[in-house]
Amino acid sequence: MKVVSFYRFTDVADPDKLKAGLQVICTRNHLLGTVLVANEGVNGTLSGTAEAVQSIFDWLQKALSLAEPIEGRWTESSDAPFRRMRVKVKKEIVTLGRPDIRPDKMTGRHVGVDEWNALLSDPKTLVIDTRNQYEFEVGTFKHAINPKTDSFREFPEFARNLVKTDPTRPLAMFCTGGIRCEKATALMLELGFSEVYHLQGGILKYLEEVDEEQNLWEGECFVFDTRVAVDRDLAEGGYVQCHACRRPLSSEDIESPHYREGVSCPKCIDTLEADRAARLEERRKQVALARKRGDKHIGAHLD
Repeated sequence: MKVVSFYRFTDVADPDKLKAGLQVICTRNHLLGTVLVANEGVNGTLSGTAEAVQSIFDWLQKALSLAEPIEGRWTESSDAPFRRMRVKVKKEIVTLGRPDIRPDKMTGRHVGVDEWNALLSDPKTLVIDTRNQYEFEVGTFKHAINPKTDSFREFPEFARNLVKTDPTRPLAMFCTGGIRCEKATALMLELGFSEVYHLQGGILKYLEEVDEEQNLWEGECFVFDTRVAVDRDLAEGGYVQCHACRRPLSSEDIESPHYREGVSCPKCIDTLEADRAARLEERRKQVALARKRGDKHIGAHLD
């Protein structure tokens, strides 16, 4: 089964109309996943056959009058990483809290694998991971700066502090699929940085294209589906996800006495409220009973 992440910043005059059409054609083609639609463009991840996904790309190119076809980041999964098909209208397709920033009007320069590796090797370059703290912990590029954010909405504060240092230094920015770093580079240009680059297609595209001996990625890459993370070969990685806090958990986290499948982990044990813990414990019991019967508990994410 193909799993494809994609986005395109472009003017969408009527997001509700686009949503309705997308929901119909995705359902008709038996696709699963989520697509976000806003005035600034579209952003989604779909799973299904390659032919079905390509039909969506073709439909979007026509519906949005795009000059260039949409390109996705393609990976594979043995099982469907999503359980339903949802198309939603949002204020932003990636929530920076700045819907006025439009990367289709102004953004940093896209760079591919070779130029990206050269930027990483240049000591003058500030390499910035635009993802969140829990994603950074799973894997990143060597020497990358960690903004220590819990959500992308917090990134502008980090950016405003960074511009106070040296806005003449070149910035090399990256994220999972390219969308966050593309919008972040637009913000950096607005704030006064003059030389801003971002990794075209993000980490997933880099891992797809880079030769093993040139691969500068360290660790695994967090993804927003049931695979949790992928390794350097884009195969399903070694992390699971805590049902309570949704953070990725390593094998060491699972060995912790604070880890209880479906209930808690060492990263949320100190903040988990008692009533929520009780609900999760009851849910865990129901899932366990369903497993014994050979059934799949509705809404279960433990399998």
